[in-house]
Amino acid sequence: MFRLTRPLLQVTKTTTGITGLAVHPDPIPTLARTYKATLEALAALPTTSVYRQGTEALTQKKLSIVDAAKGDIAAAEKGLDEGHIEESLLIASDELQLVGKMAEWKAWEPLEEKPEPGQWEYPGTTLST
Repeated sequence: MFRLTRPLLQVTKTTTGITGLAVHPDPIPTLARTYKATLEALAALPTTSVYRQGTEALTQKKLSIVDAAKGDIAAAEKGLDEGHIEESLLIASDELQLVGKMAEWKAWEPLEEKPEPGQWEYPGTTLST
């Protein structure tokens, strides 16, 4: 009896087709580590921070998708719906850098200067103060 195994059926990707974006040799573990690092960095922000709440929820969802893929790159790409897995890696690393910037900026603190009247009003809406 002749049995085919999964590695024989996998096709190795040679290019992403995106200029400047090389194929990552081991993207799934790297992506999972980046998501975990983002979650650890978010823990330094106050739990009341809207940015922390939203980013934490999104990152946990993405991490669960990557974990559920069990190393299958095509399944991870389909679940994440961000294009190539390498693009997901770029998005994740950018988000990790942004967490550091948000902590530096302390974006959750109140504004130092009161905004000008009407600054936060958009066409067709009125804010009650």
